[in-house]
Amino acid sequence: MERLYVWTPRVLSLLRVIAALLFMEHGLMKLFHFPAPQHGAPDPLPPMLLAAAWLEVVGGGLLVLGLFTRPVAFVLSGQMAVAYFIAHASQGFWPALNGGEAAILFCFVFLYLVFAGPGEWSVDAQVRKRP
Repeated sequence: MERLYVWTPRVLSLLRVIAALLFMEHGLMKLFHFPAPQHGAPDPLPPMLLAAAWLEVVGGGLLVLGLFTRPVAFVLSGQMAVAYFIAHASQGFWPALNGGEAAILFCFVFLYLVFAGPGEWSVDAQVRKRP
């Protein structure tokens, strides 16, 4: 069991990178219709969705790198909480029925990163190691 603890900071980095790449995809779909247009997103995007899309792309990119991880994760966690209550909660109570599962999961993964940090494989960790 102790051998697993050695991998904790590295697996945390993998969680951060994979979650950030999946998160970025939502912004890329809204802004650039890549890999496809986001289902249900109006074109052109209203200002709130445009701001959300840029947060998803830029914030996701920063999280992929592990740069400014804690403050970026805090902002993105809040964004997902707001997104859930604005776009999903009004569609019904159950997240599986209102389409809000991803927003809830992103919210809490990002909240976890606020407290856990970026992991070993990150720009933040490299900056901390400098004398």
